[in-house]
Amino acid sequence: MKLKNIIYTTAIAALLMSAIGGCSKKKFDINANPDDVTDVSVTPSVLLPGALQATSSTIASEYWFLEWWMGHGARSGSYQSLNEEETYKFTNDFHVGIWNQLYSNANNYNLMVNKAVETGQGTYEAIGRIMKSHNFQILTDIYGNIPYSEAFQGTAVPTPKYDKGLDIYKGIFADLDKAIVLLNDADATDPAKNPDIASADIVYAGNTTSWKRFANTLRLRMLIHLYNGIATQQIAPGIDIPAQMAKVTSDGFIGAGQSAHLNPGFSGSKPNPYYRFYHTNEAGSGSQRDHLRASKYAIDYYNYDGDPRVSRFYVAPAGGHKGIPFGTPSGGTAPLGDQLSTIRGPGLIPNGAASRAWIFTSVESLFLQAEARQRGLIITGPTAFALLTSAIRESFVWLGLTSAQADAYILGNATYPDVDYNAAPLGPGLPGGGLYTILQQKWFALNMIAPYELWTDWRRTDIVYGIGGGFDPGPTISVDPNHAPAIPIRLFYPQNEYNYNAANVSAEGTVNVFTSKLFWDLN
Repeated sequence: MKLKNIIYTTAIAALLMSAIGGCSKKKFDINANPDDVTDVSVTPSVLLPGALQATSSTIASEYWFLEWWMGHGARSGSYQSLNEEETYKFTNDFHVGIWNQLYSNANNYNLMVNKAVETGQGTYEAIGRIMKSHNFQILTDIYGNIPYSEAFQGTAVPTPKYDKGLDIYKGIFADLDKAIVLLNDADATDPAKNPDIASADIVYAGNTTSWKRFANTLRLRMLIHLYNGIATQQIAPGIDIPAQMAKVTSDGFIGAGQSAHLNPGFSGSKPNPYYRFYHTNEAGSGSQRDHLRASKYAIDYYNYDGDPRVSRFYVAPAGGHKGIPFGTPSGGTAPLGDQLSTIRGPGLIPNGAASRAWIFTSVESLFLQAEARQRGLIITGPTAFALLTSAIRESFVWLGLTSAQADAYILGNATYPDVDYNAAPLGPGLPGGGLYTILQQKWFALNMIAPYELWTDWRRTDIVYGIGGGFDPGPTISVDPNHAPAIPIRLFYPQNEYNYNAANVSAEGTVNVFTSKLFWDLN
């Protein structure tokens, strides 16, 4: 088996502060057995902080192309065209760092779970199961069917089968169930049996209630993915949704001020991963994403509603905010970088390189709750309107603005359906009332924070984000006229899978990034 020690190399690198950034294109062997190569002295308390940090780094660095596809960003006219992102003529290794980093990170959580089981460390096991589930949720929502049940088994299963997306969802739900049982067990979560948990858990310091909320919110995110459409609702079959909602514990969901944040000691020499990619790297020589600028589409839309959040995502040039149309050819009259609003958010990183990173935000959680209430998954508690208002306020606060500014924004946009819950029409061929408003506001709020979830919302609802209540044709989609009316709905499997797991990946058939839908995509 090739490069069997890459698991060890990746696992140890994830534990080092020097490895918080970097877009990995190394081939990752999901079949390697970590116990063959990892020192038996590596404990859950050693694995956990590095694994959590690696998760946040992937979120900060790997999904910028989705910001383009969802209309938030574009290429500066100072740079040559980025062919694949703008034409959709992909190779198999298009943004392969997503696959490599999520699998590598999931392997670390899997290793931590195995070691926690051996030593009876219930809190570590629960966190590992939750975070492994988090990674596989994103993986299957990007690639569809993937190795899951047979992954990480080394020579016992050198070529793991591809599990169906629906079965992966079921497996994740089962792992979340196991995690909740552990977190509810006072003996299993006894700090004396979970050495150094308060310091090793750099997100919630071993707080079991917070981790139950995280698990509940991840479950809700996945259930919401099953709901398609806006004016006309369809639900992907195969999951007993009421039974899953019944498993949500009384601890509730991630609420205002309860985001899964982390800061293990970021500094100028070891910067926050988002800061490193969008502001200044550790050498002080600029960012790795300096080619990114605001899209004209996004600037126009934020300005249309007088949304002050625009200045928490973008830095304006002299003369005010200005965006560039997606795919504008470089040279000639194309606006140069210093003439355009620069991507620097979210919240413009108030503490610079030492700012906190994030994994799952309270903002997204409140939008999920609002949609769940609107669709009937949640049937008690605050109304969908109240939850949407809370979500907008939390978005403002999370970005460094105030609730008062949020309220003024809402009041100032009364009768505008992208802000006013009661203004969006509902009827044949029309946006789905308040549900449309919830999804539009989620688009404003999660800019640069969770673009993979906005992509999922677009795929499952076919919502058209845009000025004028969603009736405009949306942003420019591709510079290639053959793909002008389309946005990809998934990514190709990496070439490495065809090289080393050929029979199983080939059994998935020919993948078309425009038509090979995921199991929950009914549109």
